[in-house]
Amino acid sequence: MGFLPNIGPLELIIVLVIVVIIFGPKRIPAAAKSVGQGVRNFRESLSGGSDDSEKPKSEIDEKTETKV
Repeated sequence: MGFLPNIGPLELIIVLVIVVIIFGPKRIPAAAKSVGQGVRNFRESLSGGSDDSEKPKSEIDEKTETKV
């Protein structure tokens, strides 16, 4: 990543403080969870998305029951 300048600990602290000010300490976990789910969905869509090997067995059973 040659286009990014060096980011030090002071810059990271400033960014974290700004994030806490904007979102508040109570909404940060919910925002992180939604970002994680979005990344997971994006990765699943890139890999085909219909791979049942990573899903829990109950979720797979529900799919087969609705198809029958």
